[in-house]
Amino acid sequence: MADPSDAPSDTTPTSDPSYDLVASRRQPLDAVFNPGSVAVIGASEEPGSVGRTLLWNLVSNPFGGTIFPVNPTRDSVLGIEAYGGIGDVETDVDLAVIATPAPTVPGIVEECGEAGVGGLIIVSAGFREVGEEGAELERDIKESAREYDIRIVGPNCLGIMRPPNGLNATFAGSMANEGDVAFISQSGALLTSILDWSFRENVGFSAFVSIGSMLDVDWGDMIEYLGDDPKTESIVLYMESIGNARSFLSAARDVAQSKPIIVIKAGRTQAAAEAAASHTGTLTGSDAVLNAAFRRSGVLRVDDINDLFYMAEVLSKQPRPEGRNLTILTCWPPTPSLGAAASSPRFRRRRWKSSTRSCRGRGAMATPSTSWVMPTRGATRGRWR
Repeated sequence: MADPSDAPSDTTPTSDPSYDLVASRRQPLDAVFNPGSVAVIGASEEPGSVGRTLLWNLVSNPFGGTIFPVNPTRDSVLGIEAYGGIGDVETDVDLAVIATPAPTVPGIVEECGEAGVGGLIIVSAGFREVGEEGAELERDIKESAREYDIRIVGPNCLGIMRPPNGLNATFAGSMANEGDVAFISQSGALLTSILDWSFRENVGFSAFVSIGSMLDVDWGDMIEYLGDDPKTESIVLYMESIGNARSFLSAARDVAQSKPIIVIKAGRTQAAAEAAASHTGTLTGSDAVLNAAFRRSGVLRVDDINDLFYMAEVLSKQPRPEGRNLTILTCWPPTPSLGAAASSPRFRRRRWKSSTRSCRGRGAMATPSTSWVMPTRGATRGRWR
């Protein structure tokens, strides 16, 4: 009779090298994008305040988790029991959103570390962008983050939306529609403009991120995480500073093989560079060097903010081309040559035909191999939609 100890175990052998580590591992940013519980530190009842808007957005867009308002001067906020500090919450907290004055933030980050919080979003401003005093606060925050292994988004940011799971940890006015485009921006003002535009154009997002000053989580972290995200098909970036260039280029080179990465980079002129530095407190870097780096890593750069809007819409609504088959339909003769010149060298044309006769008659027909059809602005809106 066989020894019962020789029977195969029902448990998964996690120590076995053949075990699927990719499927089982917890991503470092899961605490930020997929939290089971969220604390709002600085939650408030004051109408129009950031603390109240943050809490209201979390409550009115259920993400399936628990919400803990933290305010030492109140017993409840918006009818939810409030806590004097993060250490008073009796259960584990995955994500804390901090909306308190900058001088108080280092101490709060220390408390979050002691409480075992996994991720932080710091929406507060008043750090390196205001000078050396603010930079010192950032150094204190970073020291605590390293000591307790906490991932931090921000500071000086709008927050994060994750439409597929209902998370709205921002102080924006509305929740983004669900889609498969991830949008990440260093400018909160641009983020809200894109949000308003997306409702008019019916464009949805898999993630809607204000990355702020990138004290900890940077472009590389975001691209790596969203590159592994099955709900994200493309990534669009508004960049004022590149931050950790090695991290960005390494992640972009890897992810761009499977998902398009589109970037618009502020600071091409000296005046624009100075404006960007005053916003995030960082240098923007040489534009020529960045152009070369983008090309080598497979990142597609656009130069105009309108192009960023158009690209986000195309990525949201059209399938990606599967080969070197591109047809451009136009009613204006010069447009094909301009389109061909602007096309990425990664999609070389096998053949090129230009005709305007069909525009005057029954319309144009794309061949079965056509990947995208791109009408020009000369076409009427109703006809081409």
